[in-house]
Amino acid sequence: MNQIEKTDTYIQTFKVIKQKIQTAQIKAAMSVNSEMIILYWEIGKTILERQETEGWGANVINRLSRDLKETFPDMKGFSPRNLGYMKKFASIYTDFSILQQLAAKLPWWHNVILIDKIETSEERLWYAQQAIKNGWSRNVMVLQIESQLYDRQVLANKTTNFELTLPKPQSDLAQQLIKDPYTFDFLTIVDDYKEKEIEQELVKHITHFLLELGTGFAFVGQQYKVEVSNKDFYIDLLFYHTKLKCYVVIELKASEFRPEHAGKINFYLSAVDDLVKEPDDNPSIGIILCKLKDKVMAEYALRDLKKPVGVSEYQILKSIPDEIKTSLPTIEEIEKELSKGLSDNNTEKDSGTI
Repeated sequence: MNQIEKTDTYIQTFKVIKQKIQTAQIKAAMSVNSEMIILYWEIGKTILERQETEGWGANVINRLSRDLKETFPDMKGFSPRNLGYMKKFASIYTDFSILQQLAAKLPWWHNVILIDKIETSEERLWYAQQAIKNGWSRNVMVLQIESQLYDRQVLANKTTNFELTLPKPQSDLAQQLIKDPYTFDFLTIVDDYKEKEIEQELVKHITHFLLELGTGFAFVGQQYKVEVSNKDFYIDLLFYHTKLKCYVVIELKASEFRPEHAGKINFYLSAVDDLVKEPDDNPSIGIILCKLKDKVMAEYALRDLKKPVGVSEYQILKSIPDEIKTSLPTIEEIEKELSKGLSDNNTEKDSGTI
């Protein structure tokens, strides 16, 4: 223990933190999440301030952890690592109002994930807002961060004509729901897949697909039939968006975008608006999901369309071909070989072999 940790300043600081904890216990026995988050922020802020003003080193956190555990044996969360998170948490949220509006509404381990995985404050706040808005679990939040949702939904250079074809604020909301690219990493389809295979797999994994599409999407149908001039036409996937209050037509293309794709989805949107849409629904929106897109070509194709359409790429996780799979050793085979190797090594040592 160094001289700084022996001073009255440390004793006084420990008493301050102890009092904060006791006060927080009284407030609903820390059952209210926001109280605990604010408490953790206050502890982190206190540690930061003392380190800055008193010159305390990192070792003080170990002592603080030990003393807090002894004083509050029934409470968890006072490990040196977690105290370190509290310190970083306080350094990130310097504005108490933002802390109250966002971080304090999330469980602590959601905040820890944001501390660990996100570098910039703007991106961190965006994920916090989305987690609160959509009720993400911790696992869903990790999934969205690892899929780079912020980059695909906020930073993406999106190709749509929504500003020209929809009134505000619907055009802004529609623009926000588009991602580029969409990531279907829950699918394992080989390279020469066809549109029908993608469609069937997406419906098969509809829960994952809806999660990737985003909040507000309700599945209506696959190969949804519309009849125009006594002829049947089939829409790949039809959804209804509960917040935009409109139908969303999705066309899948297992190829790069071509201008004629815009004409086809424009036709489907007209049919849905005339035959399916209710009077109080907003104009239907189209999304063309293609393997590749040339942005300039897509912009030209959408420029004079009267219907709202967006064009996005999609990515599919590549599966291991069967012929390669069969040549790979199984876990059991690997363990068997390792065990054999250890056994052979021991035998050689016992026999004096180098």
